[in-house]
Amino acid sequence: MEHGGTAESARQLDVDEHAVVKTLVMQDESARPLIVLMHGDQKVSTKNLARAIGVKSVEPCDPEVAERHSGYQVGGTSPFGTRKPMPVYVEQTVLGLDRIYINGGRRGYLVGISPAALIKSIGARPVRCANHPPESTHTGPSRSSR
Repeated sequence: MEHGGTAESARQLDVDEHAVVKTLVMQDESARPLIVLMHGDQKVSTKNLARAIGVKSVEPCDPEVAERHSGYQVGGTSPFGTRKPMPVYVEQTVLGLDRIYINGGRRGYLVGISPAALIKSIGARPVRCANHPPESTHTGPSRSSR
């Protein structure tokens, strides 16, 4: 699967989009890159993220810049094995899922892992940065345990 984002990935895997985690390369006001891991059905509040990590502002990197930092093509970005070491932040509620599906390094290649692996393997730091709390936007039953 080359295109379609998290919704298409969830459909093809027959899992809840909430369990499909997107990897976003962003930067702070000093252009220092960072990675944010967010539920597929949620958006990042850059204001909340900046506040949570103690910087003035955060914004998405341009695709070319994101590719230069990560070594991955946009749409296939993985938090594992990035070209440059970057801090990794994970929306705290992702860690409450039984299993997540995250990009494995190329478009359409997702791996199913325990969310705890994000902390153990890449030192991801939990933050609250979802634009809308999952309690208010996530209403369907979780299919992530399949």
